[in-house]
Amino acid sequence: MSETFDLVVRNADVATATDRYRADLGIRDGRIAAIGAVLPAGLREIDAAGRLVTPGGVDAHCHLDQPTSDGSRMADDFVTGTRSAACGGTTTIIPFACQFKGQSLRAAVEDYHRRADGKAAIDYAFHLIVSDPSEQVLRHELPALVNEGYSSFKLYMTYDDMKLNDRQVLDLLAVARREGALTMIHAENADCIAWLTDQLVEAGLTAPRFHAASRPMLVEREATHRAIALAELVDVPVLIVHVSGREAVEQIRAGQGMGLKIYAETCPQYLLLSAENLEGEGFEGAKCVCSPPPRDKANQDVIWRSLENGTFQIVSSDHAPFTFDGPNGKRNAGEDAPFPKIPNGIPGLETRLPLLMTHGVIDGRIDIHRFVALTSTNPARLYGLFPGKGTIAIGSDADIVIWEQGLNRTVRNVDLHHAVDYTPYEGLALKAWPALTLSRGEVVWQDGVYLGQAGRGRFLKAARPAPATTRGRGHRSPLWKVD
Repeated sequence: MSETFDLVVRNADVATATDRYRADLGIRDGRIAAIGAVLPAGLREIDAAGRLVTPGGVDAHCHLDQPTSDGSRMADDFVTGTRSAACGGTTTIIPFACQFKGQSLRAAVEDYHRRADGKAAIDYAFHLIVSDPSEQVLRHELPALVNEGYSSFKLYMTYDDMKLNDRQVLDLLAVARREGALTMIHAENADCIAWLTDQLVEAGLTAPRFHAASRPMLVEREATHRAIALAELVDVPVLIVHVSGREAVEQIRAGQGMGLKIYAETCPQYLLLSAENLEGEGFEGAKCVCSPPPRDKANQDVIWRSLENGTFQIVSSDHAPFTFDGPNGKRNAGEDAPFPKIPNGIPGLETRLPLLMTHGVIDGRIDIHRFVALTSTNPARLYGLFPGKGTIAIGSDADIVIWEQGLNRTVRNVDLHHAVDYTPYEGLALKAWPALTLSRGEVVWQDGVYLGQAGRGRFLKAARPAPATTRGRGHRSPLWKVD
C-alpha cells in the first residue's frame, strides 16, 4: 500500500450487493487497489463526503445502432448511447449483434463491431441475436462465438422476421447446454398476436392504444410457460426478458419452485408506466409502444413485489431509441401509422438507475443491496463479466457512482444526453442522480458535465461458464450463483 494511488475516493459510504461500510477507495491502473479507513494520498483525490457510493451500473439489455428490417433507424449510436449511459451512472452496457434470416451469425458480429469501434465511452460486451439457426450456425458459428467471448444469445418467439418455432428453440437450447451459454428469451405467442392484430385492424382499431389489446397478458403467459417447458426438457438455464405482469411472473415462480434454473428480467417501464400511457391524445401513445406493453397499476405492484422477493435477478432498460418525430422513428410508416407499423421500444439508458434509486430504494420498496444486485452485480455474474464488473472489490475495475440524494426534480428530456427527442418518463419524480461516474478510474460525468471521450470504452469478452450436467429434475446444479 506504499505505492502512490492514481486516485483516492475518500469518505465513501460504500454499498455492494452484500455489504455496506465507510471507507476510502484507492485506485491504480483503472482498478480498485485498496479499500481502507485512511489510505495514503493519491495523485488525485475525490471527496465523496459521506455520500452513497455504488458499483457502476451494468445495463444488460439495450439496443444501440441495431439494424432493422422495416426502414426505421435507431437515434442512438455508440457515441450518444454510451454518453447517455455514463451520465446516468451506467458504466457497462451489453447491446445486441443481430442476425437476420439468411445472414451469417459471424457476419452480424463483425458488422456490429464496425458500428461500435472507436465510439464507445464506456466498456461494452455483445449479446447475440439468433434468428436463423441454420446447420452452419448451430454446429460451427455459434459454438465458436461462445468460445470467443459471446457467451449469451437472445431468441424471439414473436416478430415475423425474428421468431423461431419450438424445434428451433430446442436446437438452440441444446447448443447453450453443451457450450455453457445463457439463452435470453423474448416470450410472446406470435400466432395469438397476429390473429388479434388482424381482428383489430379489420375493425379499424389502429390507434397506438390498441397495441396493448393485441398483446394481452395471456400471450406472454403462454409463451413464458412454453419457454420454461422447453428449457426443462433440455435441462438448461434460461432468462426470460422484459417481464411485464402477474401472469408471466406466476409461470416464472412456478418454474423456480420446481427447482428449474429460470432467471428473469424486468424494466422500468413495467414499474413506472401503465396502459394509460398508451392512451395519449392522437399519436402520443406511440411514445410508449413497446413489447410487451405496460400493464395496469395492479401489475406494477406485482412487479415491484417480485423485485423484492427475488423472482427477478435483473432490471435492464431495454433501451430502444426511436425518435417520436421524423421519418425513421415512431412515424417510420407515416404521421399516424397504425399500431402494427410503429417501431417497438422506448429510450431509458440514462434514467434506469436514478428512477430505480428514487422509486425503489428511497421510496422504500427495495433496499440498497437489492438495487446493486439488480442493476449491477447480477447482470455481471449472469453474463460472465464478474468480478471485473458489478462490484466494489480489490482487483475489480474502478467503475463507481457517487450519488447525490435529497433532490426535488423531475425527469425532463431536455436534461438527458441521448439522441432521442422524448423520454416516456417525462415528469416523473427524481430524488437522486449520480453526482459523479467513474469508468475504470476515469471521471466520465461530474456535477452535471459529461467528461467522457468516444473510443475509450473497451470491448469485453464474456466468460464462458462450464457446461451443464444432467442430474434429473429437482437436482440440477446451478451454472451461475446469483445474489
